[in-house]
Amino acid sequence: MSDKLEAELMFKEESIPAIKIDDTTLRDGEQTAGVVFSNHEKIRIARLLDEVGVHQIEAGIPAMGGDEKEAIKTIADLGLKASILAWNRTVIEDIKHSLDCGVSAVAVSVSTSDIHIQHKLKKDRAWVLDSVKRSVDFAKSHGLYVSVNAEDSSRADFDFLIEFARTAKEHGADRLRYCDTLGILEPFKTYEIIRILKKELGMEIEMHTHNDFGMATANALAGIKAGATWVNTTVNGLGERAGNAALEEVVMAMKHIGGIELGFKTAMFRELSEYVANASARTVPVWKAIVGTNVFAHESGIHADGVLKHPATYEAFTPEEVGLERQIIIGKHSGTHSIIVKFREYGIELTEEEARDILKEVRAAAVELKRALFDKELMYIYKDYLKRRKK
Repeated sequence: MSDKLEAELMFKEESIPAIKIDDTTLRDGEQTAGVVFSNHEKIRIARLLDEVGVHQIEAGIPAMGGDEKEAIKTIADLGLKASILAWNRTVIEDIKHSLDCGVSAVAVSVSTSDIHIQHKLKKDRAWVLDSVKRSVDFAKSHGLYVSVNAEDSSRADFDFLIEFARTAKEHGADRLRYCDTLGILEPFKTYEIIRILKKELGMEIEMHTHNDFGMATANALAGIKAGATWVNTTVNGLGERAGNAALEEVVMAMKHIGGIELGFKTAMFRELSEYVANASARTVPVWKAIVGTNVFAHESGIHADGVLKHPATYEAFTPEEVGLERQIIIGKHSGTHSIIVKFREYGIELTEEEARDILKEVRAAAVELKRALFDKELMYIYKDYLKRRKK
């Protein structure tokens, strides 16, 4: 790709305001079916998110009371660099609970699509607008930063969405959270929608994207390209149904594809990912983008040979950048170069001929076992090979 074309395709920092991450692992992430964080886990996750560099932490739903409210209050009192935001319905009593917790920001959320308004809320559009006016007025009167969440934005009547956002802005809302609640958008449509919204509203827009069609991260990036300045993320892409845009994916894609450096401590991503995975009783798939161990695991002879000669041949960024290590896997698809390098780790220098002979046995064993081989198994093969040569 030419430098000129690459410059045109990348986000241009001089034309895009500072992008900020509002992470909702502790709210939408915990809404993943079957996931519950203990209070000490919520506090630990908040500390890790803050250390990594998240700008705002959506800590939970104070109106739930009990442990939830206690955890949010504790997080708000930690003195973190990130601002602490609490989620609310467009209900005054919800916001009072948030005030009790000492948070500096609130999200007030209400449905904007007719299917939600009619069938979930059993209300009408006028009620939605009135509830936004009341809740924003109350929150601003208490000095809170206010994000107005337009739930199911992507299925809302566009003219009503504009009216909704303008109403919120007129009453003091600081930003609009555009919610692709069912993950039905694709990046090209997302770009056009956010571009028009930004032009019509002149207010900050946040992307809240779901992954039902596997495009949460792509849609978040498209929104940024169109002028959104906030992105809602979760660690590991946790969230309702297929999850949300993953924090690690958004940050790394912005850096390496979009050319926008957010200043995150990305070397902590694997640590953060593992902690959240354990707390949510979910494993991190080895093929998970950015933080999966297979991102830097090479078995194929051609790939391993290339990466051993120059890592950039098959790695878009270094493993150290996200807290991982490179692995050369020995199995059915390995080549002689990988065998030589692997045995060098054991202090054994193989000739090309020896490597080829051993590779035949490695491949046969891998097919029999239907997996890559462990170090001990490689040494058994090597010892058997030496015995046969002596005969």
